Amino acid sequence: MSEQQEYSIQGLDLTDDSYTVEQSLIRNKYKAMDEAGNVVVRGKQKMLKMKEEFPFTDADGDDVFTVKAGGIIDVAGSYVLTDSQTGEDLVILDNDYSVMQDTWKIRDARDERKIAQIDSRGALVTLARNVVPFGGWIPHKYEITDIDGNHVGNIDGQLSLKDRYEITIDDASSVPEEPIIAAAMVIDAIQGN
Repeated sequence: MSEQQEYSIQGLDLTDDSYTVEQSLIRNKYKAMDEAGNVVVRGKQKMLKMKEEFPFTDADGDDVFTVKAGGIIDVAGSYVLTDSQTGEDLVILDNDYSVMQDTWKIRDARDERKIAQIDSRGALVTLARNVVPFGGWIPHKYEITDIDGNHVGNIDGQLSLKDRYEITIDDASSVPEEPIIAAAMVIDAIQGN
């Protein structure tokens, strides 16, 4: 079984190189669109849960994956991405929270080896987003890298009334693409940006 197949999310086809993700104005509710503008994934934060939980569906409303927090209060913690159809835990998203740098390590859920990393770009921008009043309005920018630190893609926020950002994958040959794209989609919701 290839690494791409090993991490594939059943019922979901994330093979484009670019996605646009939008958050609704009201709450942590998201939709991701492919390059043609078709909705491929919808998700929202479940309310009134002791542990944060984000279920995601495909365009038809069928469950495809869920992201759940490892603990009750998880500012810097781990989140597990589980395939809804197979029940298999695919990857763990580890947040190494810092006021100066947001770092997300994406690890294999079985053996916990690191498979990719997503880092915020620019310490001053990250600091401003975290401490300045209305800092959340500053668009976020992240770089996606493989385990050797090689560039894989970007997440670029846009200044708008509701969170909107582009996920671009330049070279996913060294990482499993589906969980990386899925992880990029949920980071904004987890951080409450």
